[in-house]
Amino acid sequence: MNNIPYLSVLVPIYNEADNIRLLVGEIRAALDGLIDYELIYVDDGSSDGSWQILQQSSQDFNQLRVIRHGSTYGQSIAILTGVKAALGTWIVTLDGDGQNDPADIPRLLAVLKQHPSIQMVAGIRLKRQDTWLKRISSRLANGIRCRLLHDDTIDTGCGLKLFSRQAFLTLPHFNHMHRFLAALFLRNGGGIVSITVNHRSRVHGQSKYGFFDRLMVGIVDLFGVMWLQRRAINAEIIKDNK
Repeated sequence: MNNIPYLSVLVPIYNEADNIRLLVGEIRAALDGLIDYELIYVDDGSSDGSWQILQQSSQDFNQLRVIRHGSTYGQSIAILTGVKAALGTWIVTLDGDGQNDPADIPRLLAVLKQHPSIQMVAGIRLKRQDTWLKRISSRLANGIRCRLLHDDTIDTGCGLKLFSRQAFLTLPHFNHMHRFLAALFLRNGGGIVSITVNHRSRVHGQSKYGFFDRLMVGIVDLFGVMWLQRRAINAEIIKDNK
């Protein structure tokens, strides 16, 4: 790529071969001609042919960059890999299952123009197209998290987020951190705005998370983030000679 893009669109995937081409096409439909951007797919050790499809797709679309993990490390590590490799000033993440709507990306960018000092715009899935168990468990988890962390974000599980690359790289990094980005940005003094976004039914593939997987890991991480919040220090700078 000759020009440094303003936006890096980051899609972490694991076994999403049937969704790749369709989602790439939708991202292009939403952003081509609107903004300078790159598209980064991070394949987290897929075993279903996703990597082969990504390589083929990158030959047809030179703004598509593809990265592959040698093993499966999880969504947060895939996001971290992609952010480190990204060239854009701003990062927007989408889940690779096609349930996030790329047509919402311009709306997130518009919020950024209205609030230039914020560090993240978070999506809220008010009309989730998931099973009743997922919806109930998500509401319960979000309610407990919001009460304990005071992050004022009702849907941290939404994969559609826009955030500053530089600010993200200053955060503490750990597995499953993507569920706590709002609290972590607030801990570092960053502002957050949440907006409603579209949510679609999964057409191909299967969910990679079960109820008890989210529950047990989430409890441990929740207390870890509470510990980080209590030890946060944001120094007030009153003079800078630069």
